[in-house]
Amino acid sequence: MTKSTIPAIALTRQIVNARIPGYSGLQSILIDSRGIIQAIAPVESVNLETQLLTLDVAGDWVSLGGIDLQINGGLGLAFPDLNQENCQQLPAIAEFLWNQGVDGFVPTLVTTSVENIQRSLSILAAYISQQPVGIAQVLGVHLEGPFLNFQKRGAHPAEYLLPLTIENLKAVLGDFARIVKIVTLAPELDPAGITIPYLRAIGITVSLGHSQATAAEAAQAFKFGATMVTHAFNAMPPLHHREPGLLGAAIINPHVQSGFIADGQHVAPTMLQILLRATEVNNSLFLVSDALAPLGLPDGIYPWDNRQIEVKHGTARLLDGTLSGTTLPLLVGVENLVQWDICNPERAIALATETPRIAINLPGIGIGQPSNLLRWQYQENTRKLTWQRLNLEGGFIGVIGKD
Repeated sequence: MTKSTIPAIALTRQIVNARIPGYSGLQSILIDSRGIIQAIAPVESVNLETQLLTLDVAGDWVSLGGIDLQINGGLGLAFPDLNQENCQQLPAIAEFLWNQGVDGFVPTLVTTSVENIQRSLSILAAYISQQPVGIAQVLGVHLEGPFLNFQKRGAHPAEYLLPLTIENLKAVLGDFARIVKIVTLAPELDPAGITIPYLRAIGITVSLGHSQATAAEAAQAFKFGATMVTHAFNAMPPLHHREPGLLGAAIINPHVQSGFIADGQHVAPTMLQILLRATEVNNSLFLVSDALAPLGLPDGIYPWDNRQIEVKHGTARLLDGTLSGTTLPLLVGVENLVQWDICNPERAIALATETPRIAINLPGIGIGQPSNLLRWQYQENTRKLTWQRLNLEGGFIGVIGKD
C-alpha cells in the first residue's frame, strides 16, 4: 500500500506483524476512526506519513471472532424454552459469548412442539430487531428439527417429529421465515425433493442431518440445493468402504460445508484428523459448539425439556447415557484441534472464524469489516493456543483477556 492509496477517512490505528488466516506472510491491518478495517497489506508495503497508534503483535495470529452456527442455549436457558418471562437473559448470553470470543451466533431450536417453536421464534424476532451492539450478535435461527429421521433422532423427542412436507414447513416457520437462517432435515423423508428448493427459494440454508440418507440420496439433496451438513459423523451412517453415506457424499462435494464438534467426545480425534485431511483442498468444514443450556455453568444435573441431562467435564448426556451435546465454548474446539496435533493454528482458527462465515455468506476478515479482532498466541513446545480480544476503543489499543 502506498501513500496515494490511503483512504480518505482518517486512519488512527494499525496492527503490525500479524499473521492472518488466508494471507501469506506478516501483514499490517489499518483501522480508521470508526473502528473499520481500511486495508490489510504486507508489512513491507505500508508507507504512511502520519504516525498511527500501533500495536506490534510480533507474529501472533489475528482473526475476527468466532461464529457459532449451532448453539442450543447458555447460562441455564435453552432457546426452545424462550418466553416473555426469561427473554431478558438473551443479552446476558450474548455478552457471555462475546467474552468467549464469539462475534455472532445462530440460536438453535431442537425438536419440540410447533407451539414452542413459534413462541421461541417470536421472542427471537423481537430481540433481533433491537439487539444491543458491542456483544455477540444473533445472526438468525437454526431449526434442528422437527424433520428428522426417527432412527437417527438421537436425543430429539420422537413425539414431536414431523413428516417433511411443504405444509408442515409452513406451519413450523409461520410468520418468521425471515429470521430462520438454517434448517436441518433428513432428505430421505422427501424423496421427491420439493422441500429443499422451497426453503432455498425463501432464503434458508438447508443442512442435512439426523438422517439415514445414502450417498446417492445425499448427492440428490445437494443437487436440489442443500449446502450444509449438521455435526458431521453424529446422527448419520458412518463412513463405510461400500456405502460412504451422507458424509461421504458431502466430503467430495466442493459446494457443501460440514459442521463438526471438536470436544473429543462426539467424534474421536482420529476421525477428525481423517475428516480434516480429506477436506484440505476445498476447505469445506467449520466448527460448532453444539453447546446446551448449561454452557457457562458448572457440571451437574440440569433440566432439558421434560427430561434431565447430566454434564460431566463439559459433555452432556441424557440420564440413559444418550449423548445430547456439550457445554464447552466454540473456541475450545480451536484449542483442542491444535493441542491434539490435528491441524496447524492457521487452519484451526479459520475453522471457527472464517469458514462459518463462508457457510452463511458472510464476509471474512477484510476491508470494510469492524475491527472486532482476536489475538492468538501459540506455544510450539506445548502446542498450546490461547486468545485475547483486542480492545480498540477510546483511541487506544489495549488488550482484554478472555477471563
